[in-house]
Amino acid sequence: MKKIAVQSWCFREFKPLDKLIGKLNECKFKNVELCGVHVNFKDPGSVKVIKQFNDAGIRISSIGVEGFKGVPEEEQVFKFAKEAGCDYISADFPIDCHAVAMKKTSALANTYQINIGIHNHGGGHWLGSRQALEYVFSIADKRIGLCLDTAWAMDAGVDPLGLAKSFYERLYGLHLKDFVFDRKGNPEDVVLGTGALDLKPLLAFLKEKKFSGPLTIEYEGEASNPAASLIKCAQNIK
Repeated sequence: MKKIAVQSWCFREFKPLDKLIGKLNECKFKNVELCGVHVNFKDPGSVKVIKQFNDAGIRISSIGVEGFKGVPEEEQVFKFAKEAGCDYISADFPIDCHAVAMKKTSALANTYQINIGIHNHGGGHWLGSRQALEYVFSIADKRIGLCLDTAWAMDAGVDPLGLAKSFYERLYGLHLKDFVFDRKGNPEDVVLGTGALDLKPLLAFLKEKKFSGPLTIEYEGEASNPAASLIKCAQNIK
């Protein structure tokens, strides 16, 4: 396992970027998955922020979750990811145009040599189930794989470790996230490893497979002050 990262959405209340970078340094995160709340990747000028992170000693390990519809301006997202040296892009595809969007996105992924990881966003999302993932992988280029979100997998009634094993050849990244559920099934974010997620077997499997992609922590609680809980999340992985 190569790197522990954090999703910048965890720090969604910290803008502009110097405040985000300050929080990343406070938590001693050296890798970040940047999301659209901090950077508009379709803006050609956005590549200028890469130097800002490099100068701070922070690597942009991935970006997303980006929605792809197969429109021309989405190429700029790949240009940003290539310039930043990202491992992959976490992504979503709309159900109404997914086949066309995946074809066009695959072409860009091959051109720029960057993998796409579909984010399985829970039981209420069309790409949240194992069956949906099996379907899209059956029609998609190998460049389109999985960004496994552990908490949203549980929300969909799917075992995260089972998904990791089933789709390992297309596992490009993870969002390590933990939920507890109330009696009605409503989820609540908790510190990684303290909720319903069975963290140790998942990490043991990744270690056994010598998984080298980023392990991206995503904790959505305490939006105005998440630092202490994010540090605990990282400690629990280690």
